[in-house]
Amino acid sequence: MADFFNKWKEGLARTSKAAFGRLATLFGATQISADTWDEMEAILVQADLGIETTEAIIAALKKQVSQNGLTRTDELQTYLKAELLARLDAPTMPELGQYQPAVILIVGVNGSGKTTTIAKLAKQFNRQGKKVLLAAADTYRAAAVDQLQVWGDRLDIPVIAGAPESDPGAVAFNAIQAAQARKSDLVFVDTAGRLHTRYNLMEELKKVDRVIRKALPGAPHACWLVLDATTGQNALQQARAFKAAVQVNGVILAKLDSSARGGMAFAIQRELGLPILFAGLGEKPEDLQPFDREAFIDGILSPRQ
Repeated sequence: MADFFNKWKEGLARTSKAAFGRLATLFGATQISADTWDEMEAILVQADLGIETTEAIIAALKKQVSQNGLTRTDELQTYLKAELLARLDAPTMPELGQYQPAVILIVGVNGSGKTTTIAKLAKQFNRQGKKVLLAAADTYRAAAVDQLQVWGDRLDIPVIAGAPESDPGAVAFNAIQAAQARKSDLVFVDTAGRLHTRYNLMEELKKVDRVIRKALPGAPHACWLVLDATTGQNALQQARAFKAAVQVNGVILAKLDSSARGGMAFAIQRELGLPILFAGLGEKPEDLQPFDREAFIDGILSPRQ
């Protein structure tokens, strides 16, 4: 258990040091004043919690001060942790075992870490005894297909790919048929990274989604959006666009270890109502961790030297 929390603590070092680390100074044994609230607000906004979430937390803490007669700043820490915890839902993984195969559509913008995340997911489910198949439906970027095939070879997981610039919907369709024939448990469909502002590319994503539904009624059984944690609040605009195009029902926060903007997790929860299922805390496959809200909050509030 100690190793588990250390992994989160180290993975969130940048977020803790850059923003939340300043709370250690704030939470001294000094009197609570107007400056206390101003500084706390600045810290939380800088950490990318978003204005609305920050204001709600400050209001809730002021209420606790009034109700409990708090006078010193060091008394606020426990209440802040509780307020942060209350603003993150405990994620529940969808029941994928009832489908064979379960089809998971993975979406996100260019450079979000989507293909690498798929490989990490594939390895984790493979270790659980699941028979996994990958669909390289990012047909417009040859490097993406090559990257997924390299991962497939390395992990001994089959990859279904098409010719360069072939129809991505056809690749998804063929992959589902192959998975049915091979009695695979899971199919991860890698889609082309696209800017959320490109209408034609988002329409193409909708088409892939429709083809999957025709290939296997009820599929995709999950649609997970990979967001680059280093982009902070900018990721929210991306998420809204993808959520409008396809039925996104979960978020994977990639590159959380490289970001000083881990507070965006709260904004995702508040503004999008989407559960955060996994967080990337490093380069290794095992560094993609199921999201744990308590470990996350302990990590960002952990004092830094």
